[in-house]
Amino acid sequence: MEIDIQFRPSYSLAIVKLAPNERIRADSGSMVSHSENVEIETKAEGGLLKSLGRSFLGGESFFQNFWKAGSQGGEVALAPDLPGDVVMIQMTGQTLMIQSGSYLASEAGIELNSKFSSKAFKAGEGVSMLEATGNGKLLVSSYGAIFEKTLAPGEKYTVDSSHLVAFDASMDVQAKAVGGLKSTLLSGEGLVVQLTGAGRIYIQTRSPQALINWIIPQVPTSTTTN
Repeated sequence: MEIDIQFRPSYSLAIVKLAPNERIRADSGSMVSHSENVEIETKAEGGLLKSLGRSFLGGESFFQNFWKAGSQGGEVALAPDLPGDVVMIQMTGQTLMIQSGSYLASEAGIELNSKFSSKAFKAGEGVSMLEATGNGKLLVSSYGAIFEKTLAPGEKYTVDSSHLVAFDASMDVQAKAVGGLKSTLLSGEGLVVQLTGAGRIYIQTRSPQALINWIIPQVPTSTTTN
């Protein structure tokens, strides 16, 4: 499998070239285009319980799409819902925690699960995030560009929770205030998390929540006349 990511970082498109009979799992609605000899199979991967977990706890689709090439190989182009970046992560047996909505696609050797996690809670993502394990290529997406940060053992780094895309599950995660009481209440920075290395962090340069907060006041409200 070869993956070419174009138009980074604002409107990224992942072009996946599949070998004969090779397939890739992708989130529902992410397909932009595909060659003639590529077919789709849609199913609740892993059974009912795992699919429910990914949907209600991990924020992903209940059904997963599998794009499979024919005997001559094929191509499928994938893109996320929001305008932003896509990065390919080569998984080599580690575990990666992915925020709700940032999973895009993965090779067959990668397993996706959702489970209750104290790290997810501390990261401001409720009680669960999507957990990716295994070996192969993994695609994650963002709103805005993705900033990759590698921490040395014991190194600490603070991230606004709404900008966190993914991080190595081996890292320590602690929720904390942005400063003193005044700064916490008045700075507008919201909840932040402190991650401790060694490990990698994937950070999005824009916040979907900030976009929502900006849009809502601009929406006209209806008035009732007597």
